[in-house]
Amino acid sequence: MALDGNLLIDVSREADRVVLRLNGELDLASVPLLESTVQSSTLDDPATIVLDLRGLEFIDSTGLRAILLQDKRSAERGQTFALVRGSEQVQRLMRMTGVDEHLKLIDSPEEILL
Repeated sequence: MALDGNLLIDVSREADRVVLRLNGELDLASVPLLESTVQSSTLDDPATIVLDLRGLEFIDSTGLRAILLQDKRSAERGQTFALVRGSEQVQRLMRMTGVDEHLKLIDSPEEILL
């Protein structure tokens, strides 16, 4: 578990995937915590990385950029990357920016296994 001011990240390994549950705010101040967490050695070998956004209350453009960067890094490593849909505010920002068209969005971490 990682904590930095307004963001809490709970990391769990489930089968061949790592699920990062984000709670709080993903913004300019908290993106470094997300980046250091996803770059940790625990994420080097799973086949799938899932960011669970259901606990996010706020996300800004810096947070969106960090998510897109993680998607790119996962693709370079041959990993599947998916996002669990977040709150309406989070989903609205993703729709408005078109980010939702470029990422795999799921309703729960378990859905990726289907």
